[in-house]
Amino acid sequence: MNLRRRHKEEAEVSTESLNDIMFFLLLFFLIVSTLVSPSVIKLTLPSTRKGTSLENKPKIVVEAGKDGHFAVNGVECPFTVLESAIATEVNKTGEKKVVLRIDNSLTVQDMVDVLQIGDKLGVKMVLKTKSPTVK
Repeated sequence: MNLRRRHKEEAEVSTESLNDIMFFLLLFFLIVSTLVSPSVIKLTLPSTRKGTSLENKPKIVVEAGKDGHFAVNGVECPFTVLESAIATEVNKTGEKKVVLRIDNSLTVQDMVDVLQIGDKLGVKMVLKTKSPTVK
């Protein structure tokens, strides 16, 4: 007498709804990633043919955007208090190198004004540009 079952039942995992869940998660993260930094100054950096990278040390970043918008390490400030904001960051971090990100639509005089502030404070200003494209 053979009492064994002929068909063994196997466990199944239904994956029909995983595609929908993954699609909604992707959509959610795409929407959230655009809202992460709404207060950042949008810049169109000038381009260069030859690029060199800076060390990965913590830096002081000064951004100069259109319409006279300035920011020091992400904190917006008007041009009238830009010198004191840079001096505060230099004293706080002890870093003597300042990275200048300036929009390419600004005049050379705007860039020179910021560079003169750096010269007055005795810090080295480095102009950040777009990386060269590899063809």
